[in-house]
Amino acid sequence: MGGKNKQRTKGNLRPSNSGRAAELLAKEQGTVPGFIGFGTFQSDLGYVPAVQGAEEIDSLVDSDFRMVLRKLSKKDVTTKLKAMQEFGTMCTERDTEIVKGVLPYWPRIFCKISLDHDRRVREATQQAFEKLILKVKKHLAPYLKSLMGYWLMAQCDTYSPAASAAKDAFEAAFPPSKQPEAIAFCKEEITSVLQDHLIKETPDSLSDPQTVPEQEREAKFYRVVTCSLLALKKLLCLLPDNELESLEEKFKSLLSQNKFWKYGKHSIPQIRSAYFELVSALCQRSPQLMIDEASRVSSSVLLSIDDSDPVVCPALWEAVLYTLTTIEDCWLHVNAKKSVFPKLSAVVREGGRGLATVIYPYLLPFISKLPQSITDPKLDFFKNFLTSLVAGLSTERVKTSFSECSAVVSAFFECLRFIMQQNLGEEEIEEMLINDQLIPVIDAVLKDPRLQDGQLFDYLAETLSSWEVKADVEKDDKMAHNLEKVLLNFWERLSEICFKKINEPEADVQCVVGVSNLLQVLQKPESSLKSNKKKVGKVRFADEMPESNEENGKCVSSEGETSEGCELVAKPPLSHNCSAHISPLRKKPLEDLVCKLAEMSINYVNEQKSEQHLRFLSTLLNSFSSTRVFKMLLGPEKQSIVKSKPLTIAKLVQKNSAVQFLYQKLVGWLNEDQWKEAGFLVDILYSALHCCANNKERKDILDDLTEVDLKWNLVLQIIEKACSSSDKHALVISWLKGDTLGEKLVTLADHLCNKELESTVTSDPYLSERWTLLSLVLSQHVKNDYLIGELYVERIIVKLHETLSKAKKVSETENNDSSVSFICDVAYNYFSSAKGCLPMLSSEDLLLTLFQLYAQSKERTHLPDFLICKVKNTWLSGVNVLVHQASPTGQQSAFLRLSALWLKNQVQASSLDIKSLQGLLSTIDDLLNKLLESEDTSLLGVYIGSVMPNSSEWEKMRQSLPMQWLHRPLLEGRLSLNYECFKTDFKEQDTKKLPSHLCTSALLSKMILVALKKEIVLENNELEKITAELLYSLQWCEELENPPSFLTGFCEMLDKMNITYDNLCRLGNTSGLLHLLFNRSMEHGTLWSLIIAKLIISQSVSSDEVKRHYRRKESFFPLTEGNMHTIQSLCPFLSKEDKKEFIAQCIPALLAWTKEDLCSMNGGFGHLAILNSCLQTGSIDDGELLHGILKILICWKKDHEDIFLFSCNLSEVSPEILGVNIEIMRFLSQFLKYCSSPLAENEWDFIMCSMLAWLETASENRALGSVPLVQLFACVSCGLACELSAFFDSATPETTGKLPADLISEWKDFFSQGIHSLLLPLLVTVTGNKDTSETSFQNAMLKPMCETLTYIPKDQLLNHRLPARLAAGQKTNLPEHLQTLLNTLAPLLLFRARPVQIAVYYMLYKLMPELPQYDQDNLKSYGDEEEEPALSPPAALMSILSTQEDLLENVLGCVPVGQIVTIKPLSDDFCYVLGYLLTWKLILTFFKAAASQLRALYSMYLRKTKSLNKLLYHLFRLMPENPTCAETAPELANKEPKTFFTEALQLSIRETTALPYHIPHLACSVYHMTLKDLPAMVRLWWNSSEKRVFNIVDRFTSKYVSSVLSFQEISSVQTSTQLFNGMTVKARATTREVMATYSIEDIVIELIIQLPSNYPLGSITVESGRRVGVAVQQWRNWMLQLSTYLTHQNGSIMEGLALWKNNVDKRFEGVEDCMICFSVIHGFNYSLPKKACRTCKKKFHSACLYKWFTSSNKSTCPLCRETFF
Repeated sequence: MGGKNKQRTKGNLRPSNSGRAAELLAKEQGTVPGFIGFGTFQSDLGYVPAVQGAEEIDSLVDSDFRMVLRKLSKKDVTTKLKAMQEFGTMCTERDTEIVKGVLPYWPRIFCKISLDHDRRVREATQQAFEKLILKVKKHLAPYLKSLMGYWLMAQCDTYSPAASAAKDAFEAAFPPSKQPEAIAFCKEEITSVLQDHLIKETPDSLSDPQTVPEQEREAKFYRVVTCSLLALKKLLCLLPDNELESLEEKFKSLLSQNKFWKYGKHSIPQIRSAYFELVSALCQRSPQLMIDEASRVSSSVLLSIDDSDPVVCPALWEAVLYTLTTIEDCWLHVNAKKSVFPKLSAVVREGGRGLATVIYPYLLPFISKLPQSITDPKLDFFKNFLTSLVAGLSTERVKTSFSECSAVVSAFFECLRFIMQQNLGEEEIEEMLINDQLIPVIDAVLKDPRLQDGQLFDYLAETLSSWEVKADVEKDDKMAHNLEKVLLNFWERLSEICFKKINEPEADVQCVVGVSNLLQVLQKPESSLKSNKKKVGKVRFADEMPESNEENGKCVSSEGETSEGCELVAKPPLSHNCSAHISPLRKKPLEDLVCKLAEMSINYVNEQKSEQHLRFLSTLLNSFSSTRVFKMLLGPEKQSIVKSKPLTIAKLVQKNSAVQFLYQKLVGWLNEDQWKEAGFLVDILYSALHCCANNKERKDILDDLTEVDLKWNLVLQIIEKACSSSDKHALVISWLKGDTLGEKLVTLADHLCNKELESTVTSDPYLSERWTLLSLVLSQHVKNDYLIGELYVERIIVKLHETLSKAKKVSETENNDSSVSFICDVAYNYFSSAKGCLPMLSSEDLLLTLFQLYAQSKERTHLPDFLICKVKNTWLSGVNVLVHQASPTGQQSAFLRLSALWLKNQVQASSLDIKSLQGLLSTIDDLLNKLLESEDTSLLGVYIGSVMPNSSEWEKMRQSLPMQWLHRPLLEGRLSLNYECFKTDFKEQDTKKLPSHLCTSALLSKMILVALKKEIVLENNELEKITAELLYSLQWCEELENPPSFLTGFCEMLDKMNITYDNLCRLGNTSGLLHLLFNRSMEHGTLWSLIIAKLIISQSVSSDEVKRHYRRKESFFPLTEGNMHTIQSLCPFLSKEDKKEFIAQCIPALLAWTKEDLCSMNGGFGHLAILNSCLQTGSIDDGELLHGILKILICWKKDHEDIFLFSCNLSEVSPEILGVNIEIMRFLSQFLKYCSSPLAENEWDFIMCSMLAWLETASENRALGSVPLVQLFACVSCGLACELSAFFDSATPETTGKLPADLISEWKDFFSQGIHSLLLPLLVTVTGNKDTSETSFQNAMLKPMCETLTYIPKDQLLNHRLPARLAAGQKTNLPEHLQTLLNTLAPLLLFRARPVQIAVYYMLYKLMPELPQYDQDNLKSYGDEEEEPALSPPAALMSILSTQEDLLENVLGCVPVGQIVTIKPLSDDFCYVLGYLLTWKLILTFFKAAASQLRALYSMYLRKTKSLNKLLYHLFRLMPENPTCAETAPELANKEPKTFFTEALQLSIRETTALPYHIPHLACSVYHMTLKDLPAMVRLWWNSSEKRVFNIVDRFTSKYVSSVLSFQEISSVQTSTQLFNGMTVKARATTREVMATYSIEDIVIELIIQLPSNYPLGSITVESGRRVGVAVQQWRNWMLQLSTYLTHQNGSIMEGLALWKNNVDKRFEGVEDCMICFSVIHGFNYSLPKKACRTCKKKFHSACLYKWFTSSNKSTCPLCRETFF
């Protein structure tokens, strides 16, 4: 019907909806079934207005409101909920006039939706209604009558948020004073609505049965009935009295309906509860109405008395009491004894069925209202009633719940007192109450401790008190006499049951405890229930209706004295005013009872040692410590005390029975070991002390006991009990503060500490108790004072400190863990309890020792982790006290002063390793964070100042740092030196200990980081000084070559702990730092200068900031070491102008020096060094200037030739001269790089001759390599040779034209020859050295030397003068000099230094093309005689290769193929892999230079040895997954990305920035060469590999290599100059095709060769083009042959084609095919058919025959099948 997308009927302009249906129905029938409305007559609008037509709403209401009102009539809950929320929002936001337009339609909607089934909708409705009220205010008045009934119901909603929302709306509409008025205004309408709901409505009339499920209909109906009943109650309560009469008729009609009275028996508890509430309200507000309906009310209420539903019960009992009060003749209408009391008895017997707290408070008012006629015979009635009550106590539920038990007990005693009061004088009832009720209850409770929780003893005490008070106060003698009689009877009976419980050898523990608890409660004059008086308040009924309390009170007390309630409420002031002493009526019987029980107990103790009775005695004496009891305990016999006791004690014993008991009995018990714990005996001791006259007596007794009788565990217990109770503490205070105990404790401390250190295993079981005792007397304070004398506290602490100091020094074998542990516990408690300050110096000493113990490393203290943790917590708790103490004088505490001093010594002693330092740093972190908590902010700053070394100490620590750091700056030319400053190296034994400078700077940096976080300002530029020293330490570590592992560990540790320069900069302002660094650099130079350069590089400091510090260039001159180093470090960051200024200062200085001045710092050396530093950054393009300086140097040579170290012994040369030579060589190297102007012949001679002479000097003085300046001299001289070699190597025809005529030939014939004749033998010598690290200073010369050797010409290499080195049995065709060269150089590929490996590679690379020729000459010896001939590449290389294969198997063998291995640069593995790959590059170069027939033999050899397979597996572990080069240029974005396959490999020796890419790039280069030069072999390997490897290789090759190789292959065809007679070759790059056309006479053959996408792995396909004059079979043969050649030959396409053409030519020349492979030339070894069969004369290839014989297992001819000879 309502399909959205259906075509509508013509003219139907509006879609169907339920709103229209409702409207039509309303027009026709007057109401809508399922909507709210009673009856279908229009006239009774009453409270639900008939719906108007939708059109009217449309015209009168705002369109938005119209939409919302429509949504509210929908059935969907979510729609209604959202619509109601929207309605509320609109009411708030829209104008009042617009909102008022909705009012006529609101009542109908509200009345319907406020009863909605969904509780969220109901709540939202009330919230929206409140917003509507707040907007329209008084304009709601005309609609009130139609709303009010439902509104009241909404306020009684069973869903409390909805109810409270409705109440909020009601209060928003009417202030409290106006509410009764509003209710009265609508009372008729309200009553009608509610009455109809209660009487007329059914589930089906409230909801539409067709659309609403039955369960939902019923739930709604029950809710509506409940709300209606509660709303009626609310109406009654709110209506003013004068309005009630007008409604009487309405109520009468309601009460006349049977349906109303049935609600009292309804199955739904909420309805029953509401019903009883309404009955109570009617009794209260309209008592006459209820009296008229007495019979119905009485039966309805009283017969429901056993309803035990928790929802109904409170309302029911309220109704019961109101009924009894209102309807006095209610018992005429019900049978009390048959109907009511049995039900009541059943409920009470069952303990109220879980509702004791609700029901029992109503029992007293209930029985107080029972008329005498009902309760006769009284004795039976009350007996049964109380018996039922007591029976309720024994139910499990009551026993387990404190509140329920308490309620039952309270009700029992209330009723008991009430009955006693009403029937005093009637002996039967009195006896029944005491003997049959009260005493059995007490007896039961004594056995069951759970019932004692219900405060029964307290109620009993209160009951006795009330009787005693009445007996004292009562005027009527008879009444007093009766009460006394009752009390006497009670005490007799009570004594009997107590005796019975105690007078047993094995007395029940629970009973004994019960008796002692009972006696303790009875002894107190005040009842503990006074604080819980509210429980008595429950006697008042109708507690739940506060508004009617006054009436209740009147009702209950209307019968005068019969009401116990009035007496109970009035009782508290009486008992409060009674004296603190116990009433005489209780005192005597209680004391008698106690004495008797004590006597019984002592007998059992004496005879049977019964612990149970002794414990009982202890609790008795605790409450009843009187001399009478002690006398009773002593008994008749008189024992004599030991004579040795002092006179004072003896007198006390005579005088005081308690003291006598103490010495006669108690001391003996205390010293017996049979008692499991002596706490109760200590209590007896306190009871005895309580009986002493004064503190002096007590002190004398305790001192005497302490000296002789008491064990330590007893002393501990006495003190513990004193701490737990101020009364007990008062008894023993003079003993605690006395000398006897103090001295005893000091002795104990001494004994414990010494015992612990002596014995490794402690056997004393009481050890921990003794430590606990010490801890207690140190840490427990009473009224801010120590327990014992302060003097003794200090002496004990001194003992502990001495023990800890010893523990610090013990060795690993001596186990002192437990003593340290115990001392920590004691100290922790002592510190934790210290209030405000540590008053004693000794406690600060103890704290310091704990701090040191924690700060030292585990290796020194040998403490386990748990103990270290304990020590930490202990010293932190001590520091905590120090930090928070008020220091009036402002002086630093001893602990802080001494700990700072200790720390300072620790870090300066150079005795710390990384672990120890780390421990120290974390300790300091903890300490400083504690200090930060102090209110005294200067504390931390002062502490840092105390640890800070002074400048001379800093200088000393810097001096002690080893000077190896200078190696790198000297080699790199960053600094220059002309004196011998160091020869020391790291000593072997110091490899673990960190230098003191590193430790100190790390510690102080950590400290200032903590200070900076809290923004604490430090004095005396400490921040800058410490930062500078940290930078010094870090720079020192950074400059070291190959730093030991403990130094790298140190730097990593600093990073982990965030001790970095960046952190210091971020937290502090380091503007003064640069100034400080600059001053130090100018003063000292060296590392300080490098630090400035480092800061500029790391961009922590800008060049402009640096510039401020050297505005005047003159300030750097005259040169000192500091000035020179500063300039050298700044050079890379200076502008051109600045550099020119410096050079301008230097040039004049170079002109006129004496010989001495030339070598001095402020002379030639210094200025030349600055000049070199300026040149080094390559920014000087002034050729004339450089030329001029060269001329000055030539002048120096003329004037002071002896300064130039040509061919001399350097051992006698001074460092100054060495320094100036080094700078001259450096200048000449720079000069060759940057000078563009042409030089004269003499200038060239000077440079070249000097270079060769210096080189000779260097090679002659190799033995002095350990002297740094000599080593540097060698490096720089090799560097100069290298620069010259590079210059001449890169000379072009244009540049050679500018050079002097014979210069090039001189270079080649003499100088180059001279260099290499020196360096090649030197290389062999140097590589004999064991230390091979490229970065070590000893091998610094390797780099320039090897780089120079890479320029060696091939002819000089072949004419070498190396000593012969030949290996026996080595198969070779090479001449001796070549074999020697190979044998000498090839092993160096294994040398573990990169420069050597690369230099050797370059040298051998030049040789490789020469070598195959020698095998070619001897080829005939590898004839066809062998079945599968193979030939090894150079044996020297292959033997090296096999060694490398073993090494690589160790490095890479375990890694799966395809998983990429990253090789760490310059590691041993790096050298192994580098050597291996370079060896393969050489082999492949050699292979490429060989002719095709040789290549076949070599490849056969590689196949046999499987070397190539190993290589390929390794390559796929070394080549990166993505071999693209790291390009940064943006213009390359559009081009093809550069990869390691497209870019040539540059193996530079000096350049190390690209080292991480060396191995990956080299691996790619080798793979590229392999594919290019050995495609057939790679293809064979690929096809035979497992599937996973197959896929990896295919994917990688196709993606990165194939395109490069295909392009190169096609290009080589296009550019090939090879001419074939009778064959033309063309290539098409785009389609990867090569087309060959072969023509001979009139035959034309055209073949098309297609390269695959994964070339060269995939097969090359050969397709046919044009063919003229060739038979099909022959044609196919030839295509197959070409395909075979291209697949199996390890060469290019052109070589394959040449082979094929040769084959076809031979065919035409008449050579017959081999009948096995149908080819003239063999596809693999390129031989012709030579082996002929003797029978059929056919010829075959040797290799084909060999294969034929081996595969067929026969030796017959393939054609004629005759035996082949």
